Amino acid sequence: MRIAVLTWRDTSHPDGGGSEVFVESVGRELVARGHDVTLLCARHPGSAPRELRDGVRLRRLGGRLSVYLWGLAWLVRHRRDVDVVVDVINGLPFASPLVRRRGVVALVHHVHAEQWRIIYPGLAGRIGWFAESRVVPRLYRGRPFLTVSDSSARDLAAIGIDPSTVSVVRNGLVGVPATPAAPTSPTARLVVLSRLVPHKQIEHAFTVVHRLRHQRPDLHLDVVGEGWWHDELVTAARDLDVLDRVTFHGHVDDVRRDELVARAWLMVMPSVKEGWCLAVTEAGAQGTPSVAYATAGGVTESIRDGETGVLVRDLEHLVAEVGALLGDAPRRAALGDAARRMAHTLTWESCALATEAVLRSVSSRGDQSP
Repeated sequence: MRIAVLTWRDTSHPDGGGSEVFVESVGRELVARGHDVTLLCARHPGSAPRELRDGVRLRRLGGRLSVYLWGLAWLVRHRRDVDVVVDVINGLPFASPLVRRRGVVALVHHVHAEQWRIIYPGLAGRIGWFAESRVVPRLYRGRPFLTVSDSSARDLAAIGIDPSTVSVVRNGLVGVPATPAAPTSPTARLVVLSRLVPHKQIEHAFTVVHRLRHQRPDLHLDVVGEGWWHDELVTAARDLDVLDRVTFHGHVDDVRRDELVARAWLMVMPSVKEGWCLAVTEAGAQGTPSVAYATAGGVTESIRDGETGVLVRDLEHLVAEVGALLGDAPRRAALGDAARRMAHTLTWESCALATEAVLRSVSSRGDQSP
């Protein structure tokens, strides 16, 4: 099949995250299976207009918002060259059904009700939520949807997407190493692996450190990732008097990421909402269990509560549970071992096979095998 993926960002974008990893990892696997994959996304400082990455052709056109118009224009120009379009709806849709009647699949990691409210608390947020919750169900009616968790599938149904059109395709992993990338730290360390944006609520991890600092004088937090909320987070850590206990590593390569995660005793994931949370299973691959909010959607599936990690009710419960786990090495080890076993079951190959089946169902070449 000739597949075009319309997505807001790619993995090299400063704001790139789990959604972009999913798209490019599945694209790489589809190329390996004989398909032709073009990914259209926005430009960012230092990016090339064209790039070939693991067999996937990247075309960067437009900026943060204009990429949506460029995407539609590109589809019109290349309408005879594409068998199926994957329209990645990251809050805002590309609206590909406006220019293409057939061969459209919508990919939604999660519904953004909370994010619109937190990041755009005024009129802009209300308009964005209207577009996602009212326009998307009508514009994409009858088209197949892909999402990454049962939680996200339920949220799609809640805004009017026909559940029979939704397929759940869980995130994969590149591979689980035979041994962790680094030994566990001899002193208490927590890690946050996340984009630095408001709805990830990384400030809650600072509160954990603040409240447990007397119980664990050696406690330190590594923040791995970058984003536009960085300066506000530095201020928050300073206000809580824990800046000397927090290291902001920024963006790091995969090797360094795995080392930082492997040496941590726990990963803290205080996000408001996740479609699946790739960071949880990346930590699990290193034998590091995670603690997250039970109200955050997909983490209730990437974490098996009490088996591979712990789900908590609120900030008070988060502080209490992290404190208890820091003092219970056998329990942490058991959770970490189970998290590694779960990570072993997740592959991008199986994710791509499930995605391929959905794409074939709408492609004019759906009856052909690669």
